[in-house]
Formats: sequence, C-alpha cells, structure tokens
Amino acid sequence: MSRPEALVPVPEVEPGTAGPPCAYARLRAEQPVVQAQLPNGETGWLISRYEDVRAAFADPRLVRPLLSAWPLREGADAPPPALPTFLEMTGEHHERVRRAVLPMFGRRRLEFMRPRIRAMAGELVDAMVAGTADGEAADLVASYAEPLPLRVLCETVGLPYEDREIYLPHTLALLGASGLSMEEVLAALYALQDYADDLISRREKDGEGEDYIGLLLAEALRPGGRLNRDDVVSFVVTMLMAGYKTNIQHTGNALLALLTRPDELRRLRETPEGIGTAVEELLRYVPLMNAINILVATEDFTLHGQRIRAGDAVVPVPASANRDPEQFVDADRLDLARTPNAHVAFGHGPHSCMGGHLTRLQLAVAIEVLLERLPGIELAVPARTIPWDESTPLRAPAVLPVRW
Repeated sequence: MSRPEALVPVPEVEPGTAGPPCAYARLRAEQPVVQAQLPNGETGWLISRYEDVRAAFADPRLVRPLLSAWPLREGADAPPPALPTFLEMTGEHHERVRRAVLPMFGRRRLEFMRPRIRAMAGELVDAMVAGTADGEAADLVASYAEPLPLRVLCETVGLPYEDREIYLPHTLALLGASGLSMEEVLAALYALQDYADDLISRREKDGEGEDYIGLLLAEALRPGGRLNRDDVVSFVVTMLMAGYKTNIQHTGNALLALLTRPDELRRLRETPEGIGTAVEELLRYVPLMNAINILVATEDFTLHGQRIRAGDAVVPVPASANRDPEQFVDADRLDLARTPNAHVAFGHGPHSCMGGHLTRLQLAVAIEVLLERLPGIELAVPARTIPWDESTPLRAPAVLPVRW
C-alpha cells in the first residue's frame, strides 16, 4: 500500500474560463485519489476519475456532513446545528423526504411548467429588445441569463420575488463559502433558515397554494403525512442554495459556449428538436459546479492504493469526471449531438440532484426562445474581451454583449 502523498492544492480554474481546471487531466492520469488542501484549510481526498466519482456519490460509506457541523468542532464553541438540507439528510429521514418530494420534479410533472417558462423567457427577450436602441449591444446576462432562473424558481417553488433582497444575499454568501470564515458561513446559513421558517409561517396563515411549498406544506399538515414542518423549511433552504446562482452562471456559460460557435448555433436554430441532446452536452461540458462536494468516510477503506480512514473528507469532482476520456470520446470537445451522455453533472445515487429535470427544462427553453425570437443573435464583442465573474467556484461571464 502506498504512503499518502504530499498535499496538493485544489486545482483552480484558469482566469476567463468556466473550467474545469486543466490540472485535473494530470490528476486523473497520475493521482486519481490524492490528498488535497481544501480552500478552508482542511484536508480531503480528491477523486477525479469518472468511475470513482460516480461510485463515491452512491457509496453508503460516504455521507455528506451538515454544513453547520463540518469541520467538526466540539466543546462550548461548537455552533448549534442547522436543519439538514436535502443533500445532507441521511437514512430513513432522507428516504422518506425524497419519496415525498421527488415526484414533483419528474420530467412529466414538470412539463406543465414549460408554457409558463416560455412566457417568462419571451417577456425577458421582448424587454431586452425594447430597451436596446438600434445599433447598440444588449447584455444577455443582465437581461436574460440572470433574471430567468430566479423567476422560474419563484414561480415553481413559491418563493416571493419581492423578498429577493432578503434571501439572495445569504444565498450568495453560502455559494462563495470557500472565501468566508466559518462564522460568516454559519451566519448566512442561520439567516436563510430563519427566512424560510418565517415564510412557512406566513404560508400557514395564508393557505397552502398550488406551488411546491404549498403542496409540501399540505403533505406536512396531513394526518399521517410523510413530511413535517421542518422538512418544508429545509426544502426552501435547499432550493435557494442549489437552484439559483448555479443556474444563472451555468446559463451564462452555456450561452457563451453557443455564441462562440456560430455554426453550432445555426444548426440548433434549424433543428430545434436537437436542443434536448445539446442541453445534456452543455451540462457535461460546462461545469454546473467546480465547487467542493464534501463527503465524510464512516469507515476505513482503500481506493487506488490510498488508505481512507473514518472521518476523512472525500471530495468527488464532477467537473473532472465529465471530462474523463475513459468515459467520453474526445472529452474536451463540445459535441452537441453526443449520445449516449451519462454525465454526472447532477451527481449520482440517492443524493443526485432532484432539481435536475427543472434545470434541463429551464436551459432548453432559454435556448429555444432565444433562437426563435432572435435568430440572428451574435456576440457584439470578441469573446476574449468579455469580463468574468469569478466570485464563486463556478466562474461565468459577467456580461454577454450581443446584437441580432
């Protein structure tokens, strides 16, 4: 058995790109399981190959710790535990909640949202066109990629759009957690939980409604229901953490990938039935998240000659797995007709992202409506001059100047 190697830093994304970091290619080839220095100063085992990442997400020996309880702190200064998000729930609790919530995020169930998402996307395109003088460029990020995911989230989940100045700062703080102290992360988490608790109290007084919060609240209040009130609070926190900023940034990156490939964009416009396949490839090629997926080992085991011990952090990296040439032919090339495409953008196993189909639907409609309304859309500036938002682990263009 090999000895643990010297710590490596978590590979960083090259400036002006969405990632994944090129350094993962060397790790996949030479150090598929390696101890790394995580951004918060802790140590974890980076796992970079597709098969290992997929297996790690489904491995019952690896559990996701509570954000409020990792790194483990004991004694008087230990923070009070927050409610677990859906990603952090375990055992019977997780199975019970997932059985209740998963049907709402199925592909067929979500199709009822397609006309409404199309309408929202169309309204945003119309407003962008109306607000742009002849010959001027419009910013596709501010006008389209940024507002659409929030509106879809609010409409689907039942979040009040008018409360966005309350919950968004806490959400953004948590997504940039690697640059914050533990105290700042916990303050944002507790504040978001308090907001969700207050929202559920308001909804209890006003009636459940037909959005997802309303449906889950009705289940929680039903005698013998599979959920309780805390589960509904956790749902709100989970959706804010997982369904907002990541979708904004991925949408911006996906649109940039298409705009820098005019021939591919033209083919999609001419054969819109291929948009679904293209979305899967955009999910594989453009990372949904370069961030740290912390799992904790509950027992000792060995992987590729490395001894992982109970309590060790294990960090599977989907962005690296999705570029593994052992799984994907010509893995570093964007192939919008790629099939099959068993990417792990949404994880794998019992904790795979429940909102995956909503993300797929939202991105497909965003591309579809944009090409219908603005068939001649193109970048208004050279791609190399576009400034980037690099404030969170998933980097994205800060602006996307376009003309049509």
